[in-house]
Amino acid sequence: MSNYFFEAAVALHTVRDYFRFAISRFNQEKLSFGHGSSNAYDEAAYLILHTLHLPLDNLEPFLDAQLTDGERTELLHLIRQRVEQRIPLAYLTHEAFLGDYSFYVDQNVIIPRSFIAELLREQLSPWVIDPDAVTSVLDLCTGSGCLAIIAAHAFQNAKIIDAVDLSPDAIEVAKRNVNDYNLGNRINLIESDLFNSLGENKYDIIISNPPYVDAESVSALPREYLHEPTLALGSGDDGLDATRIILEHAAKHLTDNGILIVEIGHNREVLEAAYPNLPFTWMDVAAGDQFVFMLHKNDLL
Repeated sequence: MSNYFFEAAVALHTVRDYFRFAISRFNQEKLSFGHGSSNAYDEAAYLILHTLHLPLDNLEPFLDAQLTDGERTELLHLIRQRVEQRIPLAYLTHEAFLGDYSFYVDQNVIIPRSFIAELLREQLSPWVIDPDAVTSVLDLCTGSGCLAIIAAHAFQNAKIIDAVDLSPDAIEVAKRNVNDYNLGNRINLIESDLFNSLGENKYDIIISNPPYVDAESVSALPREYLHEPTLALGSGDDGLDATRIILEHAAKHLTDNGILIVEIGHNREVLEAAYPNLPFTWMDVAAGDQFVFMLHKNDLL
């Protein structure tokens, strides 16, 4: 055990002690955040509250509480894994959030952080005029199943929600989340390489958060991101390999008034240069208007 952690095991006793210690270690080691929190303070607070089974919205009342030997050991173990192995906290707690929704995650799936979740919570307004008229949704590259689950809540009349992923391990994680939300009767989990196993199925809405990191960026990712499945991150030299396939085949899987919504990271300029004749609609999300595009079926034809 490093000196820091040996000393901590002897000297730290209260929640306040461990909160301070975690923030100090996270900052000293210059950890990379972005898997649910953006700074050491928030990450330390969540790690402690989750591990001690306390309400996640209020640390203050518990700061001066004494910890048991078992609690101290568990907290130090998690802090050490986060610092020394750079494992994202969501993989240590097996919990990730998108808005008010929480999901089980492990290293078989990318940690949920899609901007499409914001749009689904607003029922894709104003692009979907009548949410009650949506009867079928496809989620390509579903990973943990998070977007399919949020879509099921957004579109209550959607009796067909297909959630597709190439990875059988990801499908198992998605199955756990679908069951946790009691949506097994509405969400169909399908192991498929994009559209390959979908036959002639058609959908009112296709959403996808596919792999989109270009090769140069993959090689420069912080260590935290390298714990995520490689299959879910990189997509060729320019990050658009999966998106090209989606654009090529989406039209035949959309209903007459269907729409396609795809997240492409920082690839807007590259995408628009590759498809100068496609009338992309760039959808506003918290981070701006360059990350998620929409196309109607007629645009794709």
